[in-house]
Amino acid sequence: MNAEIQSCGELVIAYLSGEIDHHSAKEIRDKIDNAISVKKPRHLILDYKNVSFMDSSGIGLVMGRYRIMSSYKGTMEVRNVSPHTKKLFELAGIGSIAIIKEVKNEHN
Repeated sequence: MNAEIQSCGELVIAYLSGEIDHHSAKEIRDKIDNAISVKKPRHLILDYKNVSFMDSSGIGLVMGRYRIMSSYKGTMEVRNVSPHTKKLFELAGIGSIAIIKEVKNEHN
């Protein structure tokens, strides 16, 4: 699992890839939390486009980052999730704390 962090002004984007499970979640959390601590963004985007697998650790990852962003009075977005992952997030109540956007269909 990899998390590439980019920031611009008051925005931090974490591009996640690979698998999010119990074993990889701590490294991802630490990387994102460090970026939030240093940059203190107003908005955090977690990009799931290249995530191949996610267990409940992916839900915990979002919820924990939401708590941190709330302490900075910031907002969150989870984007490029599969329809299945979007449904899981909505069932877990993530839709009430973050904007959830599915992967866009790239066909014209």
